Amino acid sequence: MLQLKSLKKAYLQGSQKIEIFEDLNFHIEKGQTVAIMGKSGSGKSTLLSLISGIIKPDLGDISLDSIFYKDLKESELNDFRATNIGFIFQNFHLVSYLNALENVMLPAKVCNISNPKEKAIELLKSVGLSHRLDHLPSQLSGGEKQRVAIARALIHNPKIILADEPSGNLDEETGIAVMDILFELIKANNTTLILVTHSKDVAMRCEKTYELILGKLTQC
Repeated sequence: MLQLKSLKKAYLQGSQKIEIFEDLNFHIEKGQTVAIMGKSGSGKSTLLSLISGIIKPDLGDISLDSIFYKDLKESELNDFRATNIGFIFQNFHLVSYLNALENVMLPAKVCNISNPKEKAIELLKSVGLSHRLDHLPSQLSGGEKQRVAIARALIHNPKIILADEPSGNLDEETGIAVMDILFELIKANNTTLILVTHSKDVAMRCEKTYELILGKLTQC
């Protein structure tokens, strides 16, 4: 489903060239759940940005369902990302002036989904927030914000969800509850998941775990 082939990515830090990936290869099948671990600065977030098409590799190919990113114009890649990829962030990234229902509906507007309000209500019900539809992010707890973010990530039925430390800002008990909901919905929708985490307990819930070391992914 997703394939990364011979990826190379480097950044300039002043006059120094920092190699992030020199020859990175990776693939994941539809419906699989994969955890990626690694030390801070190892390139985990850069990897997610490459997979999403937000940044481009210096060399190499990225394809999702046999669509090669390099063959798409910038506007086409933006549309492709909006339609096929869902995001869950450590800091939630909810729009502060929109209520829970409106936040969940945001991707639906971009993707022209029919009956977005009904679907958003159903998703918020599935994450246990049917009583919070009209609440602003400032009125929600951390766990509730992340549940809204999970619902938002799923509203357009993405082929793949990229989750960057989704339980990182939550206490242990809340984090477990939120991850229970995420994995339950991922399984129900047969959605592919790539999860970046520092938590071995969270990683163990995925089918496969990789560690990113010196620009290489090694299966644990």
